[in-house]
Amino acid sequence: MNEAKASSPSAAALSRSCPADDVALVVLAGGLATRMGGGDKGLRPLAGRPLLDHILDRMRGQTAAAVLNANGDPARFAAFGLPVVADTVAGNAGPLAGIAAGMQWARDHGYSWALTVPSDAPFLPSDLLLRLWQAREAEGMPLACASSGGWFHPVVGLWTVSLLDDLMKALRDEGLRKIRVWSERHGVAIADWPVEPVDPFFNANRPEDLQKAERMLARLG
Repeated sequence: MNEAKASSPSAAALSRSCPADDVALVVLAGGLATRMGGGDKGLRPLAGRPLLDHILDRMRGQTAAAVLNANGDPARFAAFGLPVVADTVAGNAGPLAGIAAGMQWARDHGYSWALTVPSDAPFLPSDLLLRLWQAREAEGMPLACASSGGWFHPVVGLWTVSLLDDLMKALRDEGLRKIRVWSERHGVAIADWPVEPVDPFFNANRPEDLQKAERMLARLG
């Protein structure tokens, strides 16, 4: 696969069956975690393991590659054995900049799609990629994001790298920071999940959320 293919997928490529081998997983771990007291949420322990371990376990086998988006010293994530890419937009520009960094890595490594998830969601569904792909296929949209229980989760999305240059222009020239504003410019399908027995997009923003997640894990057995 070459970069030309990745940056300009044909109409046929956009309509084929779910191409897991053409998708890179991007775990967005670049947030400031102020509600958690600072530091890296993905490194916080849940049931004796870092949150990131739970996330990577849930996503294993869904994509061909995985990368972490995080700023600062990448050595703190060395135990996970994954590439770490920093934002290319300065000033803690938020998750949209992380999505762009992940899309850049995917395109540079020959993937046509980036699947993004947050670093604090330990119950991600095992059919995440498949359902997002099916949603965008059914609605004829270039992008797809997840929802559950009436809540939209813009950081959980499937992004074609053919839109990377447009996204970088929006970030740098317009100062755009809202994921939903940018995605709706191009067309975004929504895939919805039930919230029972647990919300698959529950995220641990605060220390008490980690305690709740422990109880949820116990309920799942």
